[in-house]
Order: sequence, then structure tokens, then C-alpha cells
Amino acid sequence: MDATVILRVSAPLLLWVPMALSLYLLLRGHNDPGGGFVGGLVGAAGLVFHAIARGHAAALRVMRLPPASWCGLGLLLAAASGLLAWLDPQAGYLTHRWWFADVGVTLPIGTALLFDIGVYLVVVGTITAMSFALVAED
Repeated sequence: MDATVILRVSAPLLLWVPMALSLYLLLRGHNDPGGGFVGGLVGAAGLVFHAIARGHAAALRVMRLPPASWCGLGLLLAAASGLLAWLDPQAGYLTHRWWFADVGVTLPIGTALLFDIGVYLVVVGTITAMSFALVAED
């Protein structure tokens, strides 16, 4: 099935809307509902829409790395987010550390954000790998 001209032309422009929304959900979930899983689903949906409209190869060019690599990076980042807890011998593995950056407003940044980014990357890699397998051209 060939995509219509309108779909092929609008796909690159519309790709960045779900990507921006997914990053917003990722960062919002740091303190409110949302986070890596929901943000990853929205980001993967944008990439899958792009693959349907422009083809499997075009979506892989946008991702720059194969989906399995995104999964691996996400797993490493999520696992590494707990390593800073080992600085305190009484702390558990996923005891998170917080920093409060002052950039005009107080911005809480912590290892929980690293864990959420890792989950985000795993979800994007997994969903796109499964979807690209269905959309791939022969």
C-alpha cells in the first residue's frame, strides 16, 4: 500500500510534534504523572507514523541507530542510575540522589530522571523494533 502524497509530505513535519510531546511527558513525569513509559509510547508512535508514511528506511535514518541499540542504551542507563547509591553504604541500590539546580527557578534533577530516560529509550526501541518488523518492505 502506497501512502498518499499528503501523508508523505506531512510526515516529516508531523514527526516532531509527538517527539516534543514525548519529551514533555518524560520531563513532566519526573515530578507528576507521565514519565519514561508514557513518553516512550508517544515518541514511538511518532516514529511508527513516519515509517508508515515514508518507509522503514526513512524512519531508521531518523533514529540514527537500530532500535535494538536504543533498547541496550536504555537498559544500561536505567541500571547505571542506581550506581550512585553505592556511595552511601546504608542506601539501597535504587536510592535516588537529588540536585536542585537554580536556573532562575529551582529545578529538581536526580537519578530518577536517568532511570526514566532509560525506560524511555527501552520503550522507544522495543515498540519501533516490533512495528518496523511489520512495516518493513520486502
